[in-house]
Amino acid sequence: MMIILREAGAADAPAIAAIYAALIADTTITFRSAPTSTEDRAAWIAERQASGFPVMVSERDGDVLGYASYGPFRGLDGYRLTVEHTIALSPAARGQGLGRELMQALIARARSDGLHVMVGALSSDNAASRRMHAALGFTLAGTLPQTGQKFGRWLNLELWQLLLDGRERP
Repeated sequence: MMIILREAGAADAPAIAAIYAALIADTTITFRSAPTSTEDRAAWIAERQASGFPVMVSERDGDVLGYASYGPFRGLDGYRLTVEHTIALSPAARGQGLGRELMQALIARARSDGLHVMVGALSSDNAASRRMHAALGFTLAGTLPQTGQKFGRWLNLELWQLLLDGRERP
């Protein structure tokens, strides 16, 4: 029953797709409403890793319980030291501290990669994620009211920011 955090591989695409599908179908954690395929998630993993970005999974007894990654915040070179992260847990894995473990590993990786800022774009509905981000030192940088729609209603998007080295750079 030991939890293992490791780099994802192509074989993890079905589990990652299933976790993402549950978020799409049942929550406002993601504003996406169209389902994705295993092939889409396999391409996403490969693209992230080919660009030097991590895709990590949390596994117990061979079952993937969650995943986390970061990638470019925006496409311009002035943002090259800023990344945006994503994290998702299976419904059965929520509330057990696995999200915090994944995020701590992802933050450590970002720091070792010499990055300066990590951004999380959170639905204001996602109270658990908001609490976790605050506990990890992220601060609310701003709210974009009624930015997305899902389930027939408008949703607010919050941008949470973590200065990875704790100080401003010139």
